[in-house]
Amino acid sequence: MDIQLLFTLVVEFFKTGLFALGGGLATIPFLVEMGKKFHWFTTDMLMNMIAVSESTPGPMGVNMATYVGIHTTNSVIGGIVTTLSLVAPSIIVCCIVASFLKKFKESPVVQNAFYGLRPAVCAMIASAGLSIFVVTLFEDSQISLNISWINVLLLIIIYFFAKKFNKLHPIALVCICAILGIIFQL
Repeated sequence: MDIQLLFTLVVEFFKTGLFALGGGLATIPFLVEMGKKFHWFTTDMLMNMIAVSESTPGPMGVNMATYVGIHTTNSVIGGIVTTLSLVAPSIIVCCIVASFLKKFKESPVVQNAFYGLRPAVCAMIASAGLSIFVVTLFEDSQISLNISWINVLLLIIIYFFAKKFNKLHPIALVCICAILGIIFQL
């Protein structure tokens, strides 16, 4: 195993984990730069990485780090090292913040700040849900008359199916939706 390559991966993914704020999509510019600088992968390979990372369980950035580590080193060790390097900054920052919050958790200022964040978090989740709803039901990702009627019909069927069989496990429902998506090529 090439120790210098492993060290470079650790440094690059630690920097990515430290500065890529905003989730997995925020890691993409860092990966583009890595591809250009180190020639570890091509743009087409990066697009495939994004597709695989989006479709597999887990955080997208972590999935991409694991993919790059395994691809560049041809070993599982490379995937483990890059993944740990990506998440290490978050763990360190969380530990630091937790130690400060422990001291100030009874402070009215901190409690009010968290209380004030609740509506913002709800709004962000609602916005994401609405965006997904619009993209799913309308063909051009904006509310218009170009409605994807097959998606509307499937939504209604799945809604009534979920209501009728409300004891159905959520994973079974996800599998049913995946099968319908494959059948209807959605």
